[in-house]
Amino acid sequence: MTSMTTNTKPPEQLTLLPADAVPVRFRLDEATRRRGLAHIAEIRAQLNRSRAERAAQAAAGRGRSRVRDLPVRPSADAQTKPHAA
Repeated sequence: MTSMTTNTKPPEQLTLLPADAVPVRFRLDEATRRRGLAHIAEIRAQLNRSRAERAAQAAAGRGRSRVRDLPVRPSADAQTKPHAA
């Protein structure tokens, strides 16, 4: 029997490097940074709206379900018996 060891490191938070630590060719100007941050804010707002909509649908009992209503299939007896005309 083999035992597994799990490595449970705490998650790491990414941080931005100080501007002087980044090579000049990789630095962004202030306008580009503002546009990027605005875009990220828009994406977060969109995700929050969709989460809220899903939560509201689930609370109302209308959540997306993988169960589908299928048409009623005739019983096996009805398929083997000759039809009366």
